[in-house]
Amino acid sequence: MSHHRLAARRSRAKLLSAAVFLIGFAIAAATLPLGCSSGVTSSVSSGMATVNTVLSDPATCQAPTGPYAHVWVTITDVKASVNSGAGDNDSSFVDLTPDLSKSPMQIDLLGQANNQCFLASLGSKTQLQAGNYQQIRIFLADNATSVTNNKCTGAANCVVLTNGGNNYPLQLSSESKTGIKIPSGQIASGGFNISAGQTKDLDIDFNTCISIVQEGNGKYRLKPVLHAGEVSTTATSINGKVVDHSTGSAVGGSVLVALEQKDASGIDRIFMSTVTDSSGAFVFCPLPAGTYDVVVVGESSGGTAYAPSVITGVSPGSALATVQLYPQASGSAGPVTLSGTLSTQVSASPAAATAADIELSALEQVSGSLTVTIPLLPNSTQSSATLAVHTAAGGTCASGTDCASYSILLPAATSYVGSFSASGTTLTVSAVAASYTVDAFAFLPSRGGATDCQPSEVKSTAVAPIAGSTVSVATLAFTGCTAGY
Repeated sequence: MSHHRLAARRSRAKLLSAAVFLIGFAIAAATLPLGCSSGVTSSVSSGMATVNTVLSDPATCQAPTGPYAHVWVTITDVKASVNSGAGDNDSSFVDLTPDLSKSPMQIDLLGQANNQCFLASLGSKTQLQAGNYQQIRIFLADNATSVTNNKCTGAANCVVLTNGGNNYPLQLSSESKTGIKIPSGQIASGGFNISAGQTKDLDIDFNTCISIVQEGNGKYRLKPVLHAGEVSTTATSINGKVVDHSTGSAVGGSVLVALEQKDASGIDRIFMSTVTDSSGAFVFCPLPAGTYDVVVVGESSGGTAYAPSVITGVSPGSALATVQLYPQASGSAGPVTLSGTLSTQVSASPAAATAADIELSALEQVSGSLTVTIPLLPNSTQSSATLAVHTAAGGTCASGTDCASYSILLPAATSYVGSFSASGTTLTVSAVAASYTVDAFAFLPSRGGATDCQPSEVKSTAVAPIAGSTVSVATLAFTGCTAGY
């Protein structure tokens, strides 16, 4: 991690943005062609691998500025399969952490890391065959499980709030029985490929802050958001320092940095996010190989919003040096608030309502060929880069629908964009005026992140931001949703 190691270690609890499981595979022998499966079992050789599993720590929702002081989860197992379509209890699953099934480990996902990237070792070594692993599952203990030295009150998994330290059970869906599933579409390159004589590390990125849904009844529920990909345990960081362009000093407020990659439609989606420390420094580690875009937003303690800064084409091992944030023009310093309503129903005729989990993000076209996700401005009410919302029955809902209202704060100024350069990145104001599209994905409640509704994604029309004002967004309506939630 070169000369950034010490500074990043001191600020670890503030710097990362998603809880990460790191699984190291040391391969003994045999070969397997690289590639992706289409749901059939890949060929497996007789070569064996040694598996070492460790846990790394991140968070944007952490105390004192975020709502959560601790997020305790009890891990009972991690399994992998060469079959992307493997169902529950499929014989192709390999147990990567057999010791955990005997002695589950309770870990604070917002805890202090013991070194640069990793929170704790899960302490398991076992063997598995070489292969193209296309599905991974992480198992958490049922809340009724008895846990040694339990940090939760009456549950194996819980959240502890910053204000008052109240302890609430973290409700699970199927995680204790069938595991949190990471399919091949959420694994870099479609699968984790292991060939003869190689040593590889598999990074499972568990975005803690986006994965917690607060329901209207005061309960907290886990809606896991996960990605995975090959990494190296050394020299795989992207780091830098964010400063105010007008002063050259760290922003006296809050700054959020998002690491993004393109989805199948070419839109940049957030892979990880983090907040800067008091000096403006940030670091992402460990990271899968690939190319990322970096999007930075911020707001001063006095309420001045900054235009988003977008740096494209950044690879692991890169230092961004100084990233400039440009204050919005004088007289229009405040952010914009986008306000709207979400509705969900089984059908419109006959009208039948049902609930769903919705993940909201703000998309902005910053050039003719690049649309990115603009993170929500970090503050006491927006502790993650996107917004998790749960629809429910209520007096304001249209007939035959469940609904939810939302308000999100975003920069109002046009973005600054530049391509990464090791000698220093030059940012210039985008030729495309600022305009937001509110993007919503629907998920089945308590079903481990399974999508819902037909279609599962609904977008608003483009909305022009007005600094310091609230702009209404037309209702985003989902139909064809699953009944009974």
